[in-house]
Amino acid sequence: MVAARITVNGEETPLSPAPAHTTVLDLLRERGLTGTKEGCAEGECGACSVLVARPGVDRPTDWVAVNACLIPAAALDGQEIVTSEGLATPGEPGRPPRLHPVQEEMAVRGGSQCGYCTPGFVCSMAAEYYRPGRCAHADASAPDDPEHGPNGFDLHALSGNLCRCTGYRPIRDAAFAVGEPTDEDPLARRREEEPPAPVATEYVREGREFLRKGTLAETVRVLRELPETVVVAGSTDWGVEVNIRSRRADRVIAIDRLPELRELRVESDHIEIGAALTLTEVERRLDGAVPLLAELFPLFASRLIRNSATLGGNLGTGSPIGDAPPALLALEASVLLADADGEREVPLSDYFTGYRRSVRRPDELIRAVRVSLPLSPVVAFHKIAKRRFDDISSVAVAFALDIEDGIVRKARIGLGGVAATPIRALAAEAALEGGAWSVENVETTARVLQGEGTPMSDHRAGAEYRSAMLGQSLLKLYAQTTEAVSS
Repeated sequence: MVAARITVNGEETPLSPAPAHTTVLDLLRERGLTGTKEGCAEGECGACSVLVARPGVDRPTDWVAVNACLIPAAALDGQEIVTSEGLATPGEPGRPPRLHPVQEEMAVRGGSQCGYCTPGFVCSMAAEYYRPGRCAHADASAPDDPEHGPNGFDLHALSGNLCRCTGYRPIRDAAFAVGEPTDEDPLARRREEEPPAPVATEYVREGREFLRKGTLAETVRVLRELPETVVVAGSTDWGVEVNIRSRRADRVIAIDRLPELRELRVESDHIEIGAALTLTEVERRLDGAVPLLAELFPLFASRLIRNSATLGGNLGTGSPIGDAPPALLALEASVLLADADGEREVPLSDYFTGYRRSVRRPDELIRAVRVSLPLSPVVAFHKIAKRRFDDISSVAVAFALDIEDGIVRKARIGLGGVAATPIRALAAEAALEGGAWSVENVETTARVLQGEGTPMSDHRAGAEYRSAMLGQSLLKLYAQTTEAVSS
C-alpha cells in the first residue's frame, strides 16, 4: 500500500504522522499553509475554502471549491488541491509572485479589510472563475441581475463565504470584474487533463483507520464484517461531529469515489441518481430535467456544501429537517440499498422509521435514488428559514401535482421539520385529489395541511408557526399557478 499523500499546490504532501481524523484544514495549517483559516469549523463561513480537482461535467476536470474544515485529509489521498497560496504565479528570482486575477480584483476593489476571510473568498471565486460555461452576457442591454454579473459570474458561488468587514459590495464588484482565463493560465489548462483517479486507502494511526476501497463489493464486505464502521461521502455531517462534538471513530470508510455510486442514468420510466454524486454534479448533469430538484438545489445550504454533499448522505443521516427528503417524497422516489448479498429497492415513504432511524441496516449502503417518470408538471419547493440562503429549514414543503382541466388528478406533498421524520402529507393529498384546483378547495385543504405532522417548538420556530406555514405554502402555490396562467 503506497503511503497516503495529497498533491498540494503542485507538490506531494504526505499525511503521516497526522491522526486519522485530521481534517484537510488542519493538515494544511500544520504544513505552513496558513492562508486556509478556521472560522466556524462546521462549513458555514467558508474561511477554509480550497480548490480540488474533480471529474468535470463538461470537460475532464473541474476546479471545485470545498470546505477544508470538514473533509478528512485521508479522504483526499492521491488527490490534487490548490490553496490560496497556490493561485498566484511564481515571480522571477528576487521578485514577488504575480497575483491571480481574482486576487488582483479583490485587492484593487477593496474586497479585503482584516483579511481573515479573504483567502476563502478568493478560492470560491476562483472556482467560479474557472467554471465551464461562465461567459459574459451577449446582450449588454439585458436587465440588471444583482446575482449574476455581466461576466457571467454567479454570486451564489460565494453563498458559503462570510465576511464581517466589507459589507460585500466590494467583493461583488471584484467578482463581477474578473475576465476570462487566458491560454497561459496553468489552472485553466489543467482542466483539459484527467483528474487524479481514486486510490485505495488504508491509513492507520494511533489505533484508528481511514479506509477507501476500490469497489462497492469490497466496501459492503467491510460493512458486513465490521458494521460499526462510520461511512462518509462528502463528510458535511461527519465533519461537524468531529470538529464540534469531538467525535472519533475507530474506523471510517469513504464511499464518495465508488464508481457504482456515481452514475446518473435516464431510462424510459425512471431517473437513477448515484448516491455519491455531489449535489452540484447532480444539478449540472440533470440541467433542469427534474424541475422540483432544480428548485431545491439553490436553497440547499451553500455552493461550498453542495460541492461535497450527496443525496445518499442527506438520506443516510435521517435528519427530519434535511432539505432533500421532502422533495424526493413528493417525487415518489425510492432508494436502492446494497449489501454483500445484493440489492433491494425501498420506497422513500417507507424508508424512515424514527428520529434519525431508517430501514437501512448497518451493513447496507444507499447505492442510488430512483425517481419515477413521468414527472408531475406542477411542482414547487418552499423552504421556510430565517435566512433566504445557507440556512437550516424551520419547515420545508415540496409539491408535485397533476392538474388537468382544472381538476387535481394526483397530489404528492413532502414535508420536513414537522415530525420526527420527513413525511408525506397524506390527508392533504387525499383532500386535493379529485377536487377542483380552486381557491375554495385550496383554502379547505390548507387547513387540512396545517394539521399534518406533530410539529414542535424549538429555537428555530414555534409549533403553531410551523403549522401555519404549511397552510400558507399551499396558498402560495395556488397563487403562483394562477399568476402563471393569467400572465
